[in-house]
This record gives sequence, structure tokens and C-alpha cells, in this order.
Amino acid sequence: MAVRGELNRTAVEYWIDEGKVGSFFDTPANHGGKYNWYSPRTFSAFTDAVQKIALERGAKIPVIWGLNSVRGANYIKGGTVFPANIATAATFDPRFAYDAGRIAAKDTRAAGVHWAFGPALDVAANKLWSRTYESFGDDPHLTGQMGIASVNGYQGDYKHDRSRVAACMTNFIGHGYPFDGSDRANRHIAPNELLEYYAPPFRAAINAGVATAMVSYSIINGEPVVMSHYYLQKLLRGLLEFKGALSTGWGVINKQAANFSTAANVEQSTWATLDRTSLDMSMVADNRSFSSSAYELVSQGAIPESRLDESVARILQLKKDLGLFESPFADPTLQVTVGSKQDVESARNSVRESVTLLKNANNVLPLRQSDRVLFVGPTLNSTRYMGGGWNVHWMGPTDAEGDAVYQGFGDTILQGIKQVTGAVPHYMPGVDIDSKALIDIDAVVAAAKNVDKIVIGLGEHSYTQDFGNIGSLALPWQQLNLVYTLAKAAKKPVVVVLVQGRPRGLAEIPNIADAIINAYLPGAYGGLPIAEILYGITNPSGRLPYTYPLSESQASTTIWQPSYMKYNPQWAFGYGLGYSNVTYSNLTLSSESVRPGTPITATVKLVNHGPYAQREAVLLFTHQHYRLGYTPELFNLRALKKVSLAVGEAKVVVFDIKAEHLSFWDRNITLRIEPAPVDIAINPFTQANIVAVVQPENVSGYIIKQFTA
Repeated sequence: MAVRGELNRTAVEYWIDEGKVGSFFDTPANHGGKYNWYSPRTFSAFTDAVQKIALERGAKIPVIWGLNSVRGANYIKGGTVFPANIATAATFDPRFAYDAGRIAAKDTRAAGVHWAFGPALDVAANKLWSRTYESFGDDPHLTGQMGIASVNGYQGDYKHDRSRVAACMTNFIGHGYPFDGSDRANRHIAPNELLEYYAPPFRAAINAGVATAMVSYSIINGEPVVMSHYYLQKLLRGLLEFKGALSTGWGVINKQAANFSTAANVEQSTWATLDRTSLDMSMVADNRSFSSSAYELVSQGAIPESRLDESVARILQLKKDLGLFESPFADPTLQVTVGSKQDVESARNSVRESVTLLKNANNVLPLRQSDRVLFVGPTLNSTRYMGGGWNVHWMGPTDAEGDAVYQGFGDTILQGIKQVTGAVPHYMPGVDIDSKALIDIDAVVAAAKNVDKIVIGLGEHSYTQDFGNIGSLALPWQQLNLVYTLAKAAKKPVVVVLVQGRPRGLAEIPNIADAIINAYLPGAYGGLPIAEILYGITNPSGRLPYTYPLSESQASTTIWQPSYMKYNPQWAFGYGLGYSNVTYSNLTLSSESVRPGTPITATVKLVNHGPYAQREAVLLFTHQHYRLGYTPELFNLRALKKVSLAVGEAKVVVFDIKAEHLSFWDRNITLRIEPAPVDIAINPFTQANIVAVVQPENVSGYIIKQFTA
């Protein structure tokens, strides 16, 4: 649609007049060109021009424009690029998901775009999956809580507030469990597991009022979701009661014939989709097959016109709710707020509370100002690797652009260290990000012998979707080898900083390194917060939002796996250290029994013994002793609170527990809770391991059936 940076009006007029399109998505900046990243003013020049054409030609109905503003307005130059969702989840504080959505909405609307394709609510069960970083982790409850906050952040009062956008929950459903870890693999998910673990985050977002949804290109048990009456009609529209507009992901209908062999041709896949489901929109680049096929199907009587009327009504209602019939153009007053200091500080605060300390032997961290430190590794001196995918472009900045594309809208870990210490850090690359070879290793070893401590930054090149498929969790060999070589030759304390979109295999590093920090993908402004944590200005408080595998065989291990299965990962879900000693005691329950309509409370006392103020994530889990006819989970996260503790401060945290909390579903849907003892556990995988037992009463009376196809 853009030619040499200018709008191709002829193409737009064609698609409005002949293609009858009512929506546009993406950004021309995603399609080639060095330093191709549009400011809100430049972007809005495109969107406003398209709107003007739409209002003058064809049906004269304003178009809706959608964009992958999934971590702030990451496609808008100057917009604050936030941590990836996986890092936001590691805060265990939903307010950060809210802030990211709110600021993304404002900056996206400044560019004349009204619809954001987030939040992603996939439960990332298989950690090989390339889209793990787009998710809020592998736990249904955490994903749901972050999803609610994200939807509220994006939307707010979007029907009246024109600084907000329509949110879009993605990718419905089961997308986070590809069988072999590759993005488009078949998903093998039992119906009861789909309802119990994969559907709840979507239900939470629907209850929060999410305006739209996107269908994944998942094939579940051999059936494509996009063609499925069960998944899209009975489950999404019926059971979950979703009323909003429903779109496919990129080219999903076309790919049924072209890639998945689930239809003879695009016409047949279009028919099956319209006939069996409630889909409203097909997302494609420049392809008229969906609209042309739909027209022919109605003309032939194969699809009733009333079926199209249903979808048109939902789309027009969405446009009305967004105010497009009143004010379809960009608001220039929002443009001056893009990239404000407040927004950048919000992103940095999210990083400060997401970075997770996994090991700290002999208190090697925090570093002291007087320490002589050698900084090594490809991720310490890169903004683009802190960002990962969906950052400037779909796949992140190109190799030709490197960090230069940011033009100051970001930092690096080394820049953060310089700001914290006031000195230029001693840095040597050591290895490239693709781990093809060690770089000047003799010089690096010599330098390492003459310092007090070594900090090594490891991680991944930016990627998304199929381009991030890997056959092994292991970090590239030469990155691992860099740690082995320096630890053995220098015999100095080693700190490893992981900048990664998924938990990569570390081999012997957990035994060799003295300290390990997981920074996830902290975004363009992650450098300063990471430096603050390294030097003790900020006390780390992040927790793992997934189970960190010990081996390849644990790629799909979760805390909600069957309770009889051994759970012995590298690090457990919810694990994370701080620089302070916080103790838990006095877990009390207001009653020994729980039944429908009569909730109970659980309280636990926390004390911060110092020496730092601490933000502490308190997590409440349940474990059912047995479940008649089905295997109970090892643990289920049921509630979470993050609290602030000054040095020496004691605080009592209170959780409300309803009988309904013992299952994700209510009496009209499922499930299988018998009146068996249930453990209530506080942070069972961290230093705290406090468990009480309650005896449910009359539970089998209120949970009466399992929903089936």
C-alpha cells in the first residue's frame, strides 16, 4: 500500500471500490526498507488518507485499522516498547499489564489505529514454542489475571474514551501446546484439559468485556479451529458467551488448503468456515478470495445471506463503539504524549519487578561499586535483543538496522551500567548471538583473570512464529562454552544474565555460575533496570511465570500436570529470590470446611528481616488429594498478591477462598471435585512452604456435569 514511503492511493481506491474491504491492518513499515519505522504523525498521515478515501468511495463507511500493538505501541516510532508479556507475568502484579495496555492504546490511537491484537491468552505449556514470550506463562490463573488487567488497560471506557482501543484476545484456543514445539504442529489436547486449563484465561477476558477475538491457526486433535463448530460456536459463542467480533489470524482460511490439507481449495475452506462457525473477518494481505468466495456462496444459496448479516452487524457495532462514525481520524493531541517520560518510567518499573534472580551463591550479587567487573556476551550491548519479536518490526529490527533504528528510544544493559556506576564498563563481546564462534577468547580470558567478577549476558536472536522454531531447548553451544571457558580459566565469580523469550536449556551453567538472573525480554528500556538490580539499587522481586525445564523431556512440564508425576524441574513455577530474607508463618484458615455460598479466608504472616526493602509475591495454591475418575493436578494457582515490605516490617496477607475456586468452572459447566481433602499452600516452591488442609462439604452437589461436545 506504500510506495517509496508514500501512500499508493490507486491501490487503496481499488480495495475500497472493488475489494469492498472494511478494515486494514499491519504497517507498511513491516515490508522492507532500512530504518523503516513510522512516527505517529507519519503513520496517521497514512491512516487518515485511507479513511478519507473510504468515506468518499464505495460504501462510504469508515474502516477499522488493526495493529499488533502487543507490548506498547511497538510499531509506532517513539512509542514505549514494554517488556514482552512473559516478563510482565513475572512481576506477578497485574497493574503492569494494565499500564502496558493503557499506554499501548494511547500511542496506537495517536497513529489513527483503533484495534490492538492483544492480549495473547495462550497457556504456553510447551516451552519449545516460539511464541512463549508472547504469552503470560504456563499457568491458567496467572494468565487470566494478567489478561483481565491487559484488556482493561487497552479498552478502559473505549465506547466513550477515544484514547482507548478495542482489545483482541488471541489466539483462541489451545495454541500454546504444539505437540513437538514447532509453531504449527498439531495440538493433542483432551477435551477436559482444554476446558480446565486452556479456556479459563479466555473466559476471564470475556467476563472483562474484551471487544474482539482472534482465531489461531491451531489444529487440535486433527481438527482446524477455524472450521470447528465445537470450538467457535459451541465453546466460544455458547459456553463462554463471547458476543464480539471474531477474526482469523494471518491467512488462516487460505492456509487450510495451501498448508494444512483440510480443504480442497480456498472456496471450500471459506464455505466450511462460514457454514460451521461464527467467524466475522478473514485477515489476509492483498487477497480477495474470502470476499469473492463468500459472495459466490451466497449467490449459489450455499450460505444464507443472513449469515453474512450477523457478521456485518458485529463489525459495524464495533466501529460504532469505537466512535468511527463520529471521529474516524487520528487525534493529533495524543501524538505529543507518545514516548513521554512517564511512559518510559512505567516500562522500566515493569522490568524492575519482573527480573528474576534464580541463584545467588555466597551473595555474589549485588555488585559493589568498588568491584572490578568484566562484562561479556552479546545481549549486554544490544537493545534489539532485549526487545525480541514484535518490536519495531514483526521480527524485530533487521541485521542491517541493528540498534541504530531506535535512535535513542531505548538503552542497553551496558548503558544502564554506565548510568548507575558513572564509569564506562569494561566490555568484550566474547561470542556472537548466533554462537558461530567465540570472539577473541584469549584476550577475554586474559581480561577475566584481572577482575573481581565476570558478568556474562546470554540469550536469543529476535524471532517470532515459525522463524523461532527450535529442535532443542539448549542454548547454542558456544554461548554455553563461553561460560565454561571463563569460569575454568579465570576462577572468578560468574554472574549469568539471560535475555531470552523462553526458558533455554543451561546444561551445567546452574552448577558453574555463582549467580543467575532471568531478564526474559525486557524491552527497549530494560537496560537501566537490569543494571540497577545488578548493583543493588533495586531488589529483584520477579518470579518464574513458567516451570523452567531441567531437560528436554520436561519441555511440557507444568504444576498442573497429574499429581502422580514427578515434578523436579530446574526451577519451579513461582520461584524467585530477592536480596532480603522474608519469612512466612502462621497460615490460618477461618474454617476447616468450605462449601458453595460460604467462602473462607486464609491468612499468612510475612516478615522482612532485611537488609533491603522487598516487593514480595505471595501465591496461594490448592492441591486435591484425590478426584474420582480423573487425575488431580499437582498444584493449581488460585490467588496472588504482591505486597511491599520495608526492612523489619511484618504484614498479614489475606486471601478469600470460595468453593468455586476449587475448580475453574461453575456448576453449569463441569467438573469433578469430590468432597476430598484439599491442601491450601502458600508459595510451596520457594523458601516458604506452608500448607493447611480444608475438607470441602457438599462439593459434589454443586458441580454436576462435564460439558461435552
